[in-house]
Amino acid sequence: MKLGRLNHIGVATPSIEASIAYYRDVMGATKIHAPFDLPSQGVKVCFIDTPGENETHGTQIELIEPLGEGSPIHSFIAKNPHGGQHHMCYEVPDIFVAKAEFEAIGKRVLGEPRIGAHGTMIFFLHPKDMNGVLTEIMETPKGAH
Repeated sequence: MKLGRLNHIGVATPSIEASIAYYRDVMGATKIHAPFDLPSQGVKVCFIDTPGENETHGTQIELIEPLGEGSPIHSFIAKNPHGGQHHMCYEVPDIFVAKAEFEAIGKRVLGEPRIGAHGTMIFFLHPKDMNGVLTEIMETPKGAH
């Protein structure tokens, strides 16, 4: 498996609105996308672009807030009431090839590939198999980058 581009860093937060204010007012973010609910994953999401080359965004920050107690993020916030880094997401050209390659080397895939917040296929890898980091693998949209 070849390391792909770091697409985003997921940051769990108890309040997307407070986190937006932080990234705007403290960190100087100027490209903040509108938050939206992703009920299929139990989260509210907001992407913040970091500067990149050629006036495109660089790595994004994905703010994720739980949508109720059934959210998979709920327990993370319970353990980390101020929020914090939740996962790192890398791009791959083919999600199913990547899944097979990770499984072939003994990495645990959490669930089946599904549509993620960017509207492309994703899956997660168990942090115990990934140097302690919950890792998201995201299929790069055709023609992107």
